[in-house]
Amino acid sequence: MNDLLTLFSFDFMQNALAAGVLASVACGLIGTLVVVNRMVFLAGGIAHAAYGGIGLAFFMGWPALPCTLGFTAGASLLMGCVTRRRGERTDTVVGVLWAAGMATGIILIDLSPGYASDLMSFLFGSILAVPASDLWVMLALDALVAALTLFFYKDLLAMSFDPEFAEARGVPVGFLHYLLPLMTALCVVMIVRVVGLILVIALVTIPPYLAERRARSLGGMMLRACAWSLFFCLAGLLLSARFDLTSGACIIAVAAASFFALTAWDALGRRRGRSG
Repeated sequence: MNDLLTLFSFDFMQNALAAGVLASVACGLIGTLVVVNRMVFLAGGIAHAAYGGIGLAFFMGWPALPCTLGFTAGASLLMGCVTRRRGERTDTVVGVLWAAGMATGIILIDLSPGYASDLMSFLFGSILAVPASDLWVMLALDALVAALTLFFYKDLLAMSFDPEFAEARGVPVGFLHYLLPLMTALCVVMIVRVVGLILVIALVTIPPYLAERRARSLGGMMLRACAWSLFFCLAGLLLSARFDLTSGACIIAVAAASFFALTAWDALGRRRGRSG
């Protein structure tokens, strides 16, 4: 216990805690909207396409987060355009864009001079290596995501549960259809250093799924999702520090274990209810 307390006195651990809190807010807000709008596959496409932005940053020698944010935002708007048309092959096109983003990133990194020392932290996350400068970027993105969610809350609520009726009542469903993927891109870029691009979709979807079990409103689901995400980040961080394991994988391992445990508990409860 004393060793852990001593560990948290270091700046890098304090930065990791702050990053976990900031990432949890974004995951709770955007993850909830992604889940209730059944956009998990689209969110996965956005997350993996972001690798192209990382490759571009390494190739051009630009700052990683701003470059990745711009690239991912463009990819999210393109995917939003594809899904808005609702063609029969929408999932196929999103899959192609997903793969194209990954391939572009790999090729650009191969062509980049020198060794990409931070590459693994973008792929698998390294919350212990989040610098203070990234925390300010995360805070700004958090504020933007929270402001957009609050401003468009009623419209997002209407679109999430009945988009056709919402559009008939004058809700700007078309605009929100592009805004939500863009907000998802902001969320992805924000938490890429926490769990990495490979695992980011799990942290976006598992907390809202668990929050939905007890929530009675969209806002309540968002708050519960934020709490679950924060628990996963803190528990994974402690597990990583205690056993010297990869932080991003530990965070997702805790989330997955919670998911399976609660799913099994619910199934057991239903079986007991039928037998009673």
